[in-house]
Amino acid sequence: MNPHPPALAGVELSLNRQVQPLVEQLVAQAAALRVAVRRDPLGPTIVDAGIEAPGSIAAGLLVGEICMGGFGQVGLRSGAVDGWPSWLEARSSQPVLACLASQYAGWSLAASKEETGGKKFFSLGSGPARALAAKEALFAELGYRDRAERGVIVLEVDRAPPAVILEKLLRDCGLSPEALTVVLTPTSSLAGTTQVVARVLEVALHKAHEFGFDLSQVVDGVATAPLPSPSPDGVEAMGRTNDAILYGGRVHLAVRGGDDAARDLAQRLPSRNSKDYGRSFAQIFKDVEYDFYKIDGALFAPAEVWVSNVDSGRTWHAGSLDMDLLRKLWLEQE
Repeated sequence: MNPHPPALAGVELSLNRQVQPLVEQLVAQAAALRVAVRRDPLGPTIVDAGIEAPGSIAAGLLVGEICMGGFGQVGLRSGAVDGWPSWLEARSSQPVLACLASQYAGWSLAASKEETGGKKFFSLGSGPARALAAKEALFAELGYRDRAERGVIVLEVDRAPPAVILEKLLRDCGLSPEALTVVLTPTSSLAGTTQVVARVLEVALHKAHEFGFDLSQVVDGVATAPLPSPSPDGVEAMGRTNDAILYGGRVHLAVRGGDDAARDLAQRLPSRNSKDYGRSFAQIFKDVEYDFYKIDGALFAPAEVWVSNVDSGRTWHAGSLDMDLLRKLWLEQE
């Protein structure tokens, strides 16, 4: 049982209302962003950001902000910092709302072959529409549920969702068909890789939640991670996005409360605390026969962490990047 008060109790900010200008921008700039927009026969708007449409890094940056419900910013840095040319930065002054109530891929959406009339379907939904349905236990713990007339969800898939999934989304979110937007971003695409690496701050917040840290005391967050090239192989693409965060992710959290809790959070967060640390995620995944639950949970964390207590003015640091490993994994050497 969580001894802390719900982090978002009393919060009246609406993720789905806040994000609508970004959704409208994605649709309006579809050609420039190299995404495709269509209306599904059931009514929802479908945005293809990397399945048949090529997509782009720019689309991935915008989808990253959509995933954060409009309460976070995702940008691109360049300049060969730490030996890699492109880095993402994600930041939020509402980190629990943006990352856990919206960006976290926590809504399991599955359909059997019988339900689809062909091939079974599975995806973990992320984005603001999660907070409309509030199907995950996480929302009760956060003390938050959104109310809005429109909603958007992001699915990391390589094919469009079947009708049974769209019907579930509409039903559980309480939306009329034309009010739902579904964004599709396979990890093997430019947009998909970008929006997944943009979860570097969310990974730290999720880990802090698992540790039982009082999330109501998290007041700000900024994070960076290197942006790899996507791989056409699905497992390799997933491996690269995970490696970007596990070995190249830097997070700075601003918190309130006691120094002991802030120090403990900094020391416990980095991925180096995992027994699985030090190998590519794709290789680790293969070694456990593609069973996520056999991977040490401590691995799913950023590489380097700073935690600043704004009440005391003190800061703690733990972990470090392993850019040598990332360059070996990502860079073709002559």
